[in-house]
Amino acid sequence: MFEQPIPTLCRDGDRLLILDQALLPFRSERVALTSVDEVAGAIRHMQVRGAPLIGATAAFGVALALARQGADDATLQAAIALLGATRPTAVNLHWALERMAAALRPLAPARRVEAAWAEAEAIRHDDAATCEAIGRHGLDILRALAARRSGPLRVMTHCNAGWLATCGAGTALAPIYAAQAAGLAVEVLVSETRPRNQGLLTAWELRAAGVPHVLMADNAAGLLLMRGEVDLVITGADRVAANGDTANKVGTYLKALAAQAAGVPFYIAAPHSTLDFACADGSAIPIEDRGADEVCRLRGMADGTDPAELATLRLAPADSRVANPAFDITPASLIRGIITERGVVAADALASLYPEGGR
Repeated sequence: MFEQPIPTLCRDGDRLLILDQALLPFRSERVALTSVDEVAGAIRHMQVRGAPLIGATAAFGVALALARQGADDATLQAAIALLGATRPTAVNLHWALERMAAALRPLAPARRVEAAWAEAEAIRHDDAATCEAIGRHGLDILRALAARRSGPLRVMTHCNAGWLATCGAGTALAPIYAAQAAGLAVEVLVSETRPRNQGLLTAWELRAAGVPHVLMADNAAGLLLMRGEVDLVITGADRVAANGDTANKVGTYLKALAAQAAGVPFYIAAPHSTLDFACADGSAIPIEDRGADEVCRLRGMADGTDPAELATLRLAPADSRVANPAFDITPASLIRGIITERGVVAADALASLYPEGGR
């Protein structure tokens, strides 16, 4: 089982410890959350990010609310409503809250706190096991492609879907870590993923793990694919509709289009908690619009300065009109397959692996 170098989320008595991802890749710090409001803020402001990790964190947020404020029906409902409003696109959040509600509502208040912590831990462990299984199934794809070439397998990804985004090995990066463990030579082409630059987190992970990788500008993807310098594209997902249409970090759709034009297979790695069979297709997936500052400002570290002294730079005038959709939709027709914990399946055939509806 893959062991996270730094736990992304854990319980510490009646508080939560998270790895503050808003400080990465410059500083690696864990912070304590002591109230459900702090948990909601951490999710909203992306101190916690990645669809599976958001869901698990929300589950612990419910447990924390009951432990700190009381376990009556009103507190339970208020915590679920508060956490559910933090991020609209990632369905794992709502899956986890629905699972907590189903486990806790039938119980007497006196039994809820202990049961809430136990259910949140079960969600965390389930995510870790799911990531491990995704890694195994994805490794089969990598092995088959690697057998057709002489050098390292060149895998392109977008955003961050590694261990930072989950409670385990990750989704899109889980096959990469499985390949490393199996001795399969892989090189990862890491897209910056502006405006949040979450691809830098992928580069940070891979560097720490000793996985060869190249950081590239988002708009270089098309050329690299056209020139035959990519063997495979794998990304994660924040929601997968019943027909296989997929929401992921904005820019994913462009990579899928370029991959199809270049004849390069494009895969999505997603756990059962990301599948939304109640959502018919991509047009029904809500797309989160985020603030202008993410586009107009850039946070980083000046050369030669202490990592504790992060600076924010303005890239555009304060009155600039900004469009900042956080996600886009990749149609099922562009996706070679979806790698789940149950196996790899065509995007439009998810029901064959999940006859019960996935959730």
